[in-house]
Amino acid sequence: MSHIHIPDGVLPIWLWLPGWIVALALVFIAGRYAERADVRRKVPLLAVVSALMLVAMSSEIVPIAYHINLTVVSGVLLGPALSVIAAFIVQVVLAMLGHGGVTVLGLNTLVITSEMIAGWALFRLLVAVLGRSRVRWATAIATVLTLAMSTTLLVAIVALAGGGAAAARDTGALNPASLTFANPFSSGVLHIGLFAGGEHTTQAAGLSVARFAAVVYTLGSIGWVLEAAVSAWILGYIAQVRPALLWEGALKEGAHHIIGDETGQL
Repeated sequence: MSHIHIPDGVLPIWLWLPGWIVALALVFIAGRYAERADVRRKVPLLAVVSALMLVAMSSEIVPIAYHINLTVVSGVLLGPALSVIAAFIVQVVLAMLGHGGVTVLGLNTLVITSEMIAGWALFRLLVAVLGRSRVRWATAIATVLTLAMSTTLLVAIVALAGGGAAAARDTGALNPASLTFANPFSSGVLHIGLFAGGEHTTQAAGLSVARFAAVVYTLGSIGWVLEAAVSAWILGYIAQVRPALLWEGALKEGAHHIIGDETGQL
């Protein structure tokens, strides 16, 4: 929901080009930083988490035109540096599948990166306040706050673009003019768009920025609650079965060494 779903040729070059430049700079810096850590440990985790986000972002909940992002879960598992790389990988693949244009890839990387890092920071803060026994609550609150923040970033980008075609959006069962819901099951419940040209294609075009904001906050608030529940369940389960993934971090050096790895240990 929070990243940009518009094709190429809509946003002005002065808006999308800086996004590309900043995103590439962040990926370069994150890549250099990640070189300090155990490559054998971080590559599989990065690949798995990126794949999970890719599948989640390609599966639309049709009645509210929302897809789960799993960005907070991913940010917590990967940490800030790898979050930048994962966000870029996911956005490249989604752009190749028609889920947003290539020109907006940089901005989308920045929005998703901000979600992951903000989610990671809020989760850590809330766990420090609430305690490790309340991982699910910390995750749910962090998810709602993070997605509200990133949706505001999305609205700000559309506002900078002047609305119009940039404000076109699939609205699901929501009537964008009256903000009322039709039969939420008339078009089905779930649409898998991974290899079907992206998401559902029924869009409301030509919305004003104010109406666009009303639509995304209305639909988004429902999606945030759903995503908070899913994320809380996932991290709660991980906290029970593999707590080291949450508390030690993907880039923690020296915590574990694979037998026969580059440290020379057998």
